[in-house]
Amino acid sequence: MNCGVVLVAQRPEKIAASIREVVSELLLRRLKDPRIGFASIVNVEVNRDLSIAKVRVSVLGSDEEKAKTMEGLKSAQGLVRTEVAKALGIRHAPEVHFVLDEGIEHSLRVSQLISEIKASQEGPEEEETEQE
Repeated sequence: MNCGVVLVAQRPEKIAASIREVVSELLLRRLKDPRIGFASIVNVEVNRDLSIAKVRVSVLGSDEEKAKTMEGLKSAQGLVRTEVAKALGIRHAPEVHFVLDEGIEHSLRVSQLISEIKASQEGPEEEETEQE
């Protein structure tokens, strides 16, 4: 009996992984919208009933470029959903929602701040040893 529960629990994860592959391929090869800049798929989350897929997208560039990319992706939602349905072989594909993910930029900013703090802490010690 537990096998059925495990299979149901794994299905959204497998669908999410497949959606990630399909959307990544579409971004790379098929979507020719000039508004879509350098974007990469960070994560895909599918709800339990497989009706909605949140595709988290990281976009490099200015805020204006990010906004344009998200507009382009939003206009491509229909095509993406159709291609997902074809690739998965399912009749009712999840509704695809693109969400801007700024986690990578946040991580880079934190790393930069840590580097600046380390540099400022090392600076005064080096000056003291040079004066002696």
